[in-house]
Amino acid sequence: MPAGLVQTFRAMAYNNAFANHRLLTACAGLSQEAFEAERAGFFPSLQRTLNHILVIDLFYVDALEGGWLGPKAWENQVPCPTLAELMSAQAAVDRRLTAHCDGLTLESLDHIVRVNRNTRVQNERRDRLLLHLFQHQIHHRGQAHAMLSGAGVRPPQLDEFFSQEEAPLRAGEFARLGWSEGEIWGA
Repeated sequence: MPAGLVQTFRAMAYNNAFANHRLLTACAGLSQEAFEAERAGFFPSLQRTLNHILVIDLFYVDALEGGWLGPKAWENQVPCPTLAELMSAQAAVDRRLTAHCDGLTLESLDHIVRVNRNTRVQNERRDRLLLHLFQHQIHHRGQAHAMLSGAGVRPPQLDEFFSQEEAPLRAGEFARLGWSEGEIWGA
């Protein structure tokens, strides 16, 4: 039986957390200097790129939860200067996003989310906002992935989450994250 729309959004939230976990774990092989080093990319370092992912996640997850954080989310563009701080903060916002998506219903996907843009309020359907958020994360994680390669660290595999064949390879990582395949896929 194919996954329903709600299950697809749930899986995308878990995939996001898994990809962030893998990417940040790979960064643990870098010194602080290498983490901050200037590299080719829209944001000129791994530190700045990964912090950008975090602050935009905070912005949108807060809105999805009904909060009013708005642009204050990025007043400090590097709220987590060290990898340890970033790993903790990103894991926390990833847990908020997975919890939000665990609570979705088919009816709630078309509800309007109010997004504080400071000078205006953006009204966006929940499903469209989630799709935008997931696309944003994938876009910038791809940039960080390429930067890792240039830093001499083997970039982690990020595109196997949805493959059933890869489930045994993920089992240990899922256990460390406190998940199971059954929890994510509803088996």
